[in-house]
Amino acid sequence: MYRRAPRLPPGPSGCAWPNINPRTGLATDYLNHFNEAVMLLEMVPDMPECAEDFLTWSPLSYAEHFTASNFKARDLAIEAYEKADPNVRAQFDHITDTMTSILTAVGSAMREVEKDTTRVRLAEQATLWVKPLIAACGGIINGGAEADVDTIMAN
Repeated sequence: MYRRAPRLPPGPSGCAWPNINPRTGLATDYLNHFNEAVMLLEMVPDMPECAEDFLTWSPLSYAEHFTASNFKARDLAIEAYEKADPNVRAQFDHITDTMTSILTAVGSAMREVEKDTTRVRLAEQATLWVKPLIAACGGIINGGAEADVDTIMAN
C-alpha cells in the first residue's frame, strides 16, 4: 500500500516549504552535504592540497544533517523523512548509503597514499561515481523514477 508523505503545514507566507517535496516528504537540502564533498574533490586535480580539505568531510545521516543545519524547517524535514513512503525512502537511503561508502572509502585511500597523482585519480573517479548518484537522489526526492545504482557505478 502506498503511503503518502505527511501533509506539510504551510510555510512562511502560507506557501509550501521550499526544498521539501510535498509528494515524497524528502528535502533537497540533504544533497548539499554530498555536493560539498564533490566540490572539494573537483578541486583536487588543479590543487592537490585540497585533498586535505576533502578529508575533513564526514558522513552525516539525513537527521544529523538537518539537526546541524540552519534549515528553517529542519524539524519538519526530519519528521517528513521519517513518515515518507518506506519504498521511496529505501531507494533514497540505498543511494545515499552508496555515496557515503564511496566518499568514506576514497577518504581512507587518500589518507594512505602519498602521491598527489594517486589522490587526483581517486578524486576524479569518486566524482564520476557520486555526481550521477546525486542526480538520481534528486530524481527520487522530486518523485522521479527509481535509479539503478549498478548501472551508474559501471560507468
